[in-house]
Order: sequence, then C-alpha cells, then structure tokens
Amino acid sequence: MRFLTGLSRRYQGRRSAPDMKQLGAGTRRFRRGRPASLGFRRRAAIISTILTALMLVGNIPATAAATVTSTIPVGTQPYGVAFTADGSTAYVTNAGSSTMSVVDVASGTVTSTIDVGATPRGVAFTPDGSTAYVINSDSDSVSVIDVASGTVTPTELGNPAYFSTPYGVAFTPDGSTAYVTNFGGSNTVSVIDVASSTVTSQIPVGPHPFGVAFTPDGSTAYVTIPDSDTVSVVDVASSTVTSTIPVGPHPFGVTFTPDGSTAYVTNANSDTVSVIDVASGTVTSTIPVGTAPYGVAVTPDGSTAYVTNSGSDTVSVIDVASGTVTSTIPVGPEPVGVAFTPDGSTAYVTNYGSDTVSVITVNPVPPVFTADTPPTKATTRAAYSYTFTATGDPAPTFYVSSGALPAGLSLDSSTGVLSGTPTKAGKATFTVTATNGISPDAVTPRITITVTKGKGR
Repeated sequence: MRFLTGLSRRYQGRRSAPDMKQLGAGTRRFRRGRPASLGFRRRAAIISTILTALMLVGNIPATAAATVTSTIPVGTQPYGVAFTADGSTAYVTNAGSSTMSVVDVASGTVTSTIDVGATPRGVAFTPDGSTAYVINSDSDSVSVIDVASGTVTPTELGNPAYFSTPYGVAFTPDGSTAYVTNFGGSNTVSVIDVASSTVTSQIPVGPHPFGVAFTPDGSTAYVTIPDSDTVSVVDVASSTVTSTIPVGPHPFGVTFTPDGSTAYVTNANSDTVSVIDVASGTVTSTIPVGTAPYGVAVTPDGSTAYVTNSGSDTVSVIDVASGTVTSTIPVGPEPVGVAFTPDGSTAYVTNYGSDTVSVITVNPVPPVFTADTPPTKATTRAAYSYTFTATGDPAPTFYVSSGALPAGLSLDSSTGVLSGTPTKAGKATFTVTATNGISPDAVTPRITITVTKGKGR
C-alpha cells in the first residue's frame, strides 16, 4: 500500500499523483515539485531499525537516553500534533479519517474525537490555549476549535475561497495572527486575523509553500519552499518576503530555537537538516540525520532538537550546542509530526504508518524506592495500609515480584498502596518491584509480614 501523505486526493486530480524515484539502494527520494509520499520500502526501514538497535546495544550510556516509554492508538494516518499551553492535552490530526484525537497527557489516552475537515494536516494552539486551528488540505479550510468545549466553531475560515490545499499553520507569539501555507496553485500564505477569524491578506511566496514558523519575537516568519529548495523570509509588519535562503533539497519542516538565534529546516531529499543563523540569514552548517527527515521541534530549554525520519522510522536527537546527532530513537512506522510538552519532559511523535503516537520521555530516570519498609506486624480483622513510593521518570508502577502477600492484602499497581484486612494468621514473605521501562528496576529487600489472630468472635 502506498500512503499519499504529502498530497490531498483532490489535488492529485489536478496534478499527477506523487511518486518516488529510486536514487540509491534502500533510499527513496521525493520528486521535485511534488510533496512527500511516505510509502517507503519496508525492508529499508527494518534494516535501519535493526542497525540502530545494534549501535545502541553494547554502548549503554551511564545516564539513560531518551526513549519511547509508551504508544497511544489514535485515528487513521496521524499527521500533526500540538500541546495546550498547560501541557495537559494534545491534539493529533488524523489525515485518513478527517478527525482529530484529543489525548489526555496524564493518562496517555484518547478522551474524545472531533470531526474536522477532509484530510487534516497541521494543527496549532493560540498561545493562551483557548483556540486551536486545524488545517484541512482536501477541503481547503481551517477548522476553528474552542478548546474548552471541544467543538468546531463555524467561521468564514471554512470557505474554500481563502485557501488552496493548505498544509502548515503557525500563530504569532502574541496570538493575534495566524499564517497558513497554501501548497496548491496560489503559492501564497494566508494571513488570518484571529480575533475576527477572517483572512485579511495573501502573501506571495515561493512555489508550493509547506512549513511555517515564527521567530519568538514575532517579527519574522520562515516558510519552506520544497520546489525551489529555499526558505522564504517574511517580514510580518509589512507582509512581504524580504529574502530567500537556499537550503537543502526539498525542505519540509522548520522551527526556531527559543532565543530566536537559530532555525532548523529538514531536507527530505538529502537526509539532512540545515542550520540557519537568523541574524545573517545564512546556513551555517548541515547535519546528517535519518532517511527522509520530515518534522522538527526544539525543546523549550533550547538544548535539543528532535527530527522525525519518515523513511527510517526513527527520531534523530540533535545536541544544539555541538550541532551533532547524539542518539537515534526507534519509533513507529513513518513518523511525521513531533512536539514537546511545555515543560520539555515529553515528546509526542505521530506514526503515520501505524495509527499511533510514540511517547518519548526526554530525560528518563530509572525508579528508586523512597519508601519500602512496611510494618512487619498485622492482625486479622484489623485494616492494614502502607504506601510504597519511588521516584523516576516516567512515574513508576508497582508489582509483587516474588513471594506472596498475606491473604486479604492487595497492592495497587499505580499508587503503590498495600492495603486490606488480613484474613489468615501466619507469615508472608515477598518483594515489590517499581518499574517505568527504564533499567534498572527498583526492588525492595525481602519483606516478611507476620499476621497474628485478632481478638473478637
């Protein structure tokens, strides 16, 4: 099956469908003038994942590296992802089902699904978290979602007259304005006044604009132009393109460091990331990453950049200070979108090929018990309670790893509470393990609880 993630079906009718050409063993490249198809050879992806695993084994760092700690099932062909300002909720666009999954971050579960326009791609929240924009490529529209109610608000942004196969979306830092890239024939960026939900102007940029991001001060926007291997630099005050920056072949994703000094652009046809010095508007270095890099995001502290490699089913972790890839994280098939929680502790990666989101713990910490000495005496007919606690990131869960608890007692795996009323006199010996997927697990010493018969009838 070929996944046509880069182009809407309706747009394919106006032009030839996106296809791939083989430029080397095991490597796909995107044809110029056509956006990315993510239907890569599975053999190449499997080999890449195996090689990555082999490189990781045998050179385990003293401090645990970022790793996938859970996987969340979402809708069909997930594409874009964004977090609310408080980090409690994530929105994931499902390009294959014209829906958006609302994920509760604390539980890691989908709590609701919102119907949006056809083939949703980009998604972004206003800085205050009250509103989300979802870009619908096949219906040439923007769905405006009221976050509190979880409903789509009718606006003129649902009118196809204002957009042409839109893909990317970003808000200015003050939340007053949004830019939407029109990959279709207009070769423009639509400027939206957020307060009125109206398109106020169209900015001509390069052919088939794709990704968009604002500098932290809101003065400038970068727009990736895959057809010309460039980035259009837009002055926000004048709504004009002031310069063009040559980057690598077929640029897609773009983001800035929090201080606004540097921009990262993914180049899908060269398996690289262009690093741009914003002050001079020039590429200062090029970083090799995985196959067909697509999305890119920088941690809120500016120390690290994550790049989704849609052709090798991995995420490249770039150390911003050194400009080098420090690790590679295997994720799900055909990763596209990536975003960090506001506190930088977690990243979500959308896996287009498996209808899932990979949850990456950025700085994982193995569990360590801070309370593991329950009372050793108990009596029948008397309530017993003790809470095992352990540190770690992600938060650990608990289980009885050897022996058995006294009859009548049970251990809550999520809270660590050992409780109940013993029903039988005698001794019970056991151990408790705290685990969070990061080695090594924490294990208590052998615990013996002696239960005596309580007084009463």
